[in-house]
Amino acid sequence: MTDVSARLEALENRLGLLEDVNAIRRLHWAYGYYIDFNRADDVAELFAEDGEVIFLSGIYRGREGARRLYGTWFRSLFLAPGEEAPAYGFLLDHFQMQDIITVAPDRQTAKGRFRGMLFGGSHETRAFKPEGLPLQFMEAGIYENDYVREDGVWKIKRLDYMMQWQGEYEAGWSKTTAHLQPLTECYPENPFGPDEIRSAEIRQTWPHRHDVPMHFAHPRFGAVLASKATS
Repeated sequence: MTDVSARLEALENRLGLLEDVNAIRRLHWAYGYYIDFNRADDVAELFAEDGEVIFLSGIYRGREGARRLYGTWFRSLFLAPGEEAPAYGFLLDHFQMQDIITVAPDRQTAKGRFRGMLFGGSHETRAFKPEGLPLQFMEAGIYENDYVREDGVWKIKRLDYMMQWQGEYEAGWSKTTAHLQPLTECYPENPFGPDEIRSAEIRQTWPHRHDVPMHFAHPRFGAVLASKATS
């Protein structure tokens, strides 16, 4: 291979990695827009065939598991029977940000860390008031996700969301205990439940806090250590 060919191949690979990062970012942002309006089928299609969601210590497996979480459970939690989103007077806006995406050298798998912010609640004139849900609330969490390329398209392999805090808008997080608590029963005993409960890692919610291990190396020291390992 000539020097020019090698440089061209390296540039093509770098460009491909940038395209991968943008595709994964777009994938996760689309996920955020779809869950705003409870579009469970659209959310499920963002996942790989054997994808999974980890939420409140539970594992929801496959696209059917995703539909059970984002459709069956969240629909019953937020919407009146027969009601469709966007619903009158109901707010559930997700903001996805601060992404750090690491694509594997073979460009077939990747990892991504995102921060999610949520503002939700019901207008005072809305007839249906979800049971146990504050009239106005805020939430923040961290995602540490795995991605896989299927037939040339990036899909979510494993979405791991760890809630960091919740706060009622008027009282603030200093006076709030999270309205969402870890589940204790699996599906089908609980029709909304996960396929498995991670008994070794029960994630208590706010005001409890949890570390979320970072998949990426330190921008400075990781590069230094990698350089030493290859020198």
